[in-house]
Amino acid sequence: MDLDLTTEQELIRDTARQFARRELAPAAAERDAQDIFPTRELRALADIGLLGVNVPEEHGGMEAGVVAYSLVITELARACASTTVAVAVTNMVAELICQFGTEEQKVRYVRGITDGEMVSGSFALSEPQSGSDAASLRTRAERVEGGWVLGGTKQWITSGDVSGVTVVWAKTDPAAGAKGISCFLVEKGADGFGVGRHEDKMGLRGSSTVSLTFEDCFVPEKALLGDLGDGFKLAMVALDGGRIGVASQALGIGLAALSEGLGYASERKQFGKPLTAFQGLQWMLADTATELDAARLLTLRAALLKERKRPFTLEASMAKVYASEAAWRACDRMLQVHGGYGYVKEYPIERLLRDARVTRIYEGTSEVQRIVIARELLRRQDRMV
Repeated sequence: MDLDLTTEQELIRDTARQFARRELAPAAAERDAQDIFPTRELRALADIGLLGVNVPEEHGGMEAGVVAYSLVITELARACASTTVAVAVTNMVAELICQFGTEEQKVRYVRGITDGEMVSGSFALSEPQSGSDAASLRTRAERVEGGWVLGGTKQWITSGDVSGVTVVWAKTDPAAGAKGISCFLVEKGADGFGVGRHEDKMGLRGSSTVSLTFEDCFVPEKALLGDLGDGFKLAMVALDGGRIGVASQALGIGLAALSEGLGYASERKQFGKPLTAFQGLQWMLADTATELDAARLLTLRAALLKERKRPFTLEASMAKVYASEAAWRACDRMLQVHGGYGYVKEYPIERLLRDARVTRIYEGTSEVQRIVIARELLRRQDRMV
């Protein structure tokens, strides 16, 4: 097994790292404190190609692969997790359109995403009554002359108020269950497309999270993404890939927490010694570094499998659940290292802990990941022993 990165992957990672340190880190606390959406930063990321790392070159992307994308997300998350979640969701939208969209949809929307014109994309699957149980969504799409009319409400939509295009899931055949769900591309400003209030979140406060409403919202026939009735399949494909993005994001937050803990412990003295001289704290650092390294390997394995077009559902769920929980433990331990100072907003560790918490919830909760892992184990059991 070759664990070395290619020259191109290293270059892209380093580009993301430099951008994150120069453009994201200095104002990360301000974005968090004042709920500032990173519009300028997203357009700057588009300018250097980082909104289309895994998008084909013909549509404005780098076509550098999933491993490179994972590296970018990790580096950005070390500096500003709020900006990173907008990047990750935008990438999901672009990839989904590239995989299932018509040529016209790819030209109109993917190019608009990668060049920064649309600012971002958004992914509207969850609803007030349906989160983990995506097949129980209630939004409807009824066929009319020339297209479809959407009606319903979506919840927890990242960048939903600013994105140029939103992927919306709706039931086109309610009697068919999951096979009666279809997928539509809805542009910002469409008649009947409404945006609710900004959620007052615990973390990722620089990322916009809103509800969306569709009241007799007309979309043309060409707005259908993929085939009629294939929406649930498209959602599962997108979520599998999205879990690699969340694992990468969680890893970046965890690495930032470890860096903060190492720096503070090296400078802080108690009983005449730096904190790093005490074995109990050394073990906290050692456990954290080991767990984050394991998370990194799980995440890159899932990314490589996806890049090679091999099955990766099991590996993506393993990476997501482990990386998100390892990141939470990293933030919790490193806040403990800071003592009372870790509990105040003056130090970044407080923000990192708040940002890390949601990675165990979105793109499938930790509990759902364990269901997916168990299901895949049972399905593959003859090949797992």
